Amino acid sequence: MDKIFGFIGMGNMGSAMLKGASNVFSKEDIVFSEANKEKMHSFSKEIGVECVESNTQCVEASKYVILAVKPQYMQEVLDEIKDRITSEQVVISIDAGKTLAYFAENLPDYVRVIRAMPNTPALVNEGMTGICYDHDKFSDEEIATVNKFFNSFGKVVTVDENMMDAVVCASGSSPAYVYMFIEALADSVVKYGIKRDMAYELVAQTVLGSAKMVLETKEHPGLLKDKVCSPGGTTIAGVAALEECGFRNAVIKATDKCYEKCTRM
Repeated sequence: MDKIFGFIGMGNMGSAMLKGASNVFSKEDIVFSEANKEKMHSFSKEIGVECVESNTQCVEASKYVILAVKPQYMQEVLDEIKDRITSEQVVISIDAGKTLAYFAENLPDYVRVIRAMPNTPALVNEGMTGICYDHDKFSDEEIATVNKFFNSFGKVVTVDENMMDAVVCASGSSPAYVYMFIEALADSVVKYGIKRDMAYELVAQTVLGSAKMVLETKEHPGLLKDKVCSPGGTTIAGVAALEECGFRNAVIKATDKCYEKCTRM
């Protein structure tokens, strides 16, 4: 093994993670494989990271093997690489529906797996990833490297595996809801004459700033909301309308449906 990281799959998440890692680790320490060979060679040239022709070559070259393949191809990939993985390596899966038990059933007993749930804001180095693993199977150095890897394109938290479906709801799927909110709020002010590109900038920056307020002040979101709502003012009138239309309930119901789907995958 002459590489630190080997990526199997170069979809949106795989390429986002590789780009993040290449900003923190040396590009010479990274390799990847991809089923679409034209795409693979083009991306390799663009990013300056070595690619290899097969998944087995990728595994044999790497200490940390990141499985960034679509769920429908996971079994095929595991069958292909399982005999090439050693006890010295670490496998990282970003498949939301595949549990540690699944990998235990489909890989040799000695293979060590970390289950991860990143999200698409990793594309702009603002990802949020939840990970879980059997702590007894990994050294402090390995966990430090894994955390450094995920921090290279955002932030990472470690949770018990029974919380991973909730992580999918909190950060894996929820960017879609945020985009819907941005689109809806932008539409609502376009109606009053603001140009669309300006509406998106106004709303998106407000969402970004509001999120940063929560993270940096550590204040309860409800308290931050109250600070914007002057008595008898415009904001509390808007908040009342959101409550009347079931805003919070809609979000909770969306999470319920997301969680239900996770548990059936």
